[in-house]
Amino acid sequence: MDELLMWVRSVISTTPERWQRMTQVYPIELLTAPPAPKEWSAVECLVHIIETEKVFNTRLEAFLAGHDFPAVNPDQQGSKRDPSLTLSGLAAEFALMRQASLKALEAITLADLDRCVRHAELGPVTLGQMLNEWAGHDLMHTVQAERAMMQPFIEGCGPWQIYFKDHKA
Repeated sequence: MDELLMWVRSVISTTPERWQRMTQVYPIELLTAPPAPKEWSAVECLVHIIETEKVFNTRLEAFLAGHDFPAVNPDQQGSKRDPSLTLSGLAAEFALMRQASLKALEAITLADLDRCVRHAELGPVTLGQMLNEWAGHDLMHTVQAERAMMQPFIEGCGPWQIYFKDHKA
């Protein structure tokens, strides 16, 4: 269990750096292109991660207070990107939010990991399970964003496309 706290902190502390680097270096066309119809672009993945950062913090507070919490449907409850923010500004906003999350996680102890509340759809869940989900969620959507940005390269690599069959959208 002690490993869990270390692993989660290591994953979620590096996610903002990855996004900051991507938004500073990659062309906007690559970041905003959806990999296929009805699939998220890299930027849409970042917007979703920002939205769920708020959710994870609300859930963390609920666990510590012993309160149950509702389910979240990102397709119905998510918001669109603030057009006034640049992509690097969006990544910087996420980095600030994540700093606050990491600060809140400093107070979590091994004993807290067994705290249990009720999720509206999933039933009883523990704080340890949610922390696993938080780290997995970060990795999943960062990989999803990178997969979206792979698509033009896959399309352009001719006969090498066979090596990318697991990554083709």
